[in-house]
Amino acid sequence: MAPAREVAIVAFAQSDHLRRTDELSEVEMVMPVLHQVLAATGLKTSDIGFTCSGSSDYLAGRAFSFTMALDGVGAWPPISESHVEMDGAWALYEAWVKILTGEADTALVYSYGKSSPGSVRDVLTRQLDPYYLAPLWPDSVSLAALQAQALIDAGDTDEPALAGIAARSRGAASDNPHAQVTGARSQGDYLVQPLRTGDCPPIGDGAAAVILAAGDRARELCERPAWIRGMDHRIEAHSLGVRDLTDSPSTRLAAERAGAFDRPVDTAELHAPFTSQEVVLRKALKLDDTVTVNPSGGALAANPVMAAGLIRIGEAAARIHNGTSSRALAHATSGPCLQQNLVAVLEGEAQ
Repeated sequence: MAPAREVAIVAFAQSDHLRRTDELSEVEMVMPVLHQVLAATGLKTSDIGFTCSGSSDYLAGRAFSFTMALDGVGAWPPISESHVEMDGAWALYEAWVKILTGEADTALVYSYGKSSPGSVRDVLTRQLDPYYLAPLWPDSVSLAALQAQALIDAGDTDEPALAGIAARSRGAASDNPHAQVTGARSQGDYLVQPLRTGDCPPIGDGAAAVILAAGDRARELCERPAWIRGMDHRIEAHSLGVRDLTDSPSTRLAAERAGAFDRPVDTAELHAPFTSQEVVLRKALKLDDTVTVNPSGGALAANPVMAAGLIRIGEAAARIHNGTSSRALAHATSGPCLQQNLVAVLEGEAQ
């Protein structure tokens, strides 16, 4: 069912994604991105009807760290604001719903993550089942390796195919000025077998922001708005032991509810931090070789935790904006082994 109100992404901005930003606070990292996305539309903070952010206090190492990042938005005038302890893609979902209800006509969404100060592999264990799994401290790469081995055992992929995904993604990232890792490189040694260093995302810091607007307001702010034709998110069972790691029913259901299967898409930005996860997502989303997958390089080229999913949506919207895509799918994930999945379908203005 089509949304009752037209909502579009009218601007997208992101930082350069770097291995370390020791000299920058979260506020200093976010502010240039916010200024850039507002400048793209000519809007001021006072023109925005709703602001929503996504980040993680666990990465920052302190409670309510997102309140400090609000300094980057500005303390005056007072704003209508919300925050999700999730990737910024879920903040975008909240803002989209806010506009659909008529409570706002414009929204600013931003997210950021600094993984460099600590061990992100250890930090991410805190999202696991606290009774049976988290006490074992299985890190994110080890869990992804279990998923990769399950795919290999099922005959869905092999190590050379995974290496091909890495090479294609980082080759595409050569045209992305914000990417952290680009171009041809060795797959390296095993990090956790069967995953080699090249199968895994880089650790780094970064931020992103988008602006949403409704109806004619979107047309005023952007020459070619990226209309959100549908968006949905679903979740798998929390226990990895009861899941089939070679499939993603939640992604498939989210895509169905978002209208992704109604007509073919020409572009897909998939939030697949590990090469093996692209295999799962391609199957769940029914993507064949006619679809351009991750022309930005995807999360294998830059993976700022809590912003990488929002970047996938922003990159898909950017291709609508510049006319290189007519109908694009964007995917975001959170949690171990594609536990939580969001799918958005974007289209350009009907000719």
